[in-house]
Amino acid sequence: MVQFLGAARSVTGSMHLIQVNGKQILLDCGLFQGRRAETYERNRKFPLDPSSIDTVVLSHAHIDHAGNLPNLVKQGFSGPIFCTPATADLCRIMLADSAHIQEKDAEFVTKKHAKKKLPPVEPLYSVVDVQPTVDLLTEIPYRTSFDVADGVNATFFDAGHILGSAAIHLTINEGNEKEKHFGFTGDVGRPHMPILRSPEFMGNVDALICESTYGGRLHEGLNKMPEQMFLDVVKRTAERGGKIIVPSFSVGRTQDIVYKLNNLRNGGKLSDIPVFVDSPLSTNATEVFRKHPECFDEKTLEIMKTDDDVFGFDRLHYIRDVEESKKLNDRKGPCMIIAASGMCEAGRIVHHLYNNVENPDNTVMIVGYQAEHTLGRKIVEHNSEVTIFGDVKKLNCEVAVMNSFSAHADKNELLDYVENFDKGVLNNIFLVHGDVDQSEKFAATLTEKKFKRVDIPERLEKFEM
Repeated sequence: MVQFLGAARSVTGSMHLIQVNGKQILLDCGLFQGRRAETYERNRKFPLDPSSIDTVVLSHAHIDHAGNLPNLVKQGFSGPIFCTPATADLCRIMLADSAHIQEKDAEFVTKKHAKKKLPPVEPLYSVVDVQPTVDLLTEIPYRTSFDVADGVNATFFDAGHILGSAAIHLTINEGNEKEKHFGFTGDVGRPHMPILRSPEFMGNVDALICESTYGGRLHEGLNKMPEQMFLDVVKRTAERGGKIIVPSFSVGRTQDIVYKLNNLRNGGKLSDIPVFVDSPLSTNATEVFRKHPECFDEKTLEIMKTDDDVFGFDRLHYIRDVEESKKLNDRKGPCMIIAASGMCEAGRIVHHLYNNVENPDNTVMIVGYQAEHTLGRKIVEHNSEVTIFGDVKKLNCEVAVMNSFSAHADKNELLDYVENFDKGVLNNIFLVHGDVDQSEKFAATLTEKKFKRVDIPERLEKFEM
């Protein structure tokens, strides 16, 4: 039996339950992101007893896939958390950062609430809750089979999404029944993207849980207009004397942007403006990237023969200290500020947006998917006003959307990935991790391509395999 506990008809909070041979296996345990009240409630309360789960198999370290693990452990889970070595290294820093951000944001909002005689806000989990979770991380390399539970064997395959990301192939034996094969794509990366290898086929399966973030959309070409569009945004903002504010996931997206900036700078194409990566997590994550060149593609490894640091250049500054971060708000003249989080829901980016969105000289550059009801989505939709920290701000700045940076496969890339599977073997496809319109469009495409059965599960819906 499979039950969809999160990222069902939405793009956040990835969490899927497999029940087999009397065991409960959780695929991912991510934070849900959306309206504040709903987010708090959904993340705090699990739809099942965490102590009843036997093991977690983790696709990758992004917070919407791994971010609620400390809460799961805090509430009683004590089994192994299987993941790739790079994912484990990223989780060690990302979960601590997530806890720190929650503590600081709760403290900030509580102060504002006190002025309005509203009750205090508690963080979902704290920094002290992270270490017991980290202790459960169990590292397994790609293409190495391992036992998950009685009668269940798993193998990780490179998903090409972020460093260490994996698609998961489960081989299931139930008594005298025929051996079954079950797949979970995690998040599917894009072929031929910078730094990482292209997504790897996991082998044929009887049933597949497949992401559908961009199931109905196409990205701009990788080698055509996006680079010039990117440079044009930088140039015109600099000419206005404005700041380019880039909300970016600390892991994956930030390194992609820095890698691109480094290559543009080396090629003499990038104007002489300072670039600030204002995120301790991004800084730490970049160190993890440097530690795992085994995940890099051949082109990146070739560049590294002549450029000993593809994640740094003369005008790039990594910022850890909070006081240095605050000084950026008073800085005059053009610059670029890259800060987490990617959907503008927490962290230093929220403060930068608070201080900069009303200035028409500035630009907010969106380089990743923005889930419904997030601040990032409201900015993408060019709402005339946005609420930040409870205050209404006029959205007077330029908004530039650069989907070519996306680490998610688009419609055609997803289709190419799924068409690797034998249609005579693949009986069920479950589409998750997508807004309903994107999942429906991709379901229609798969049906047109003669795949047998495509479902878009509701949250908490169960399916017997």
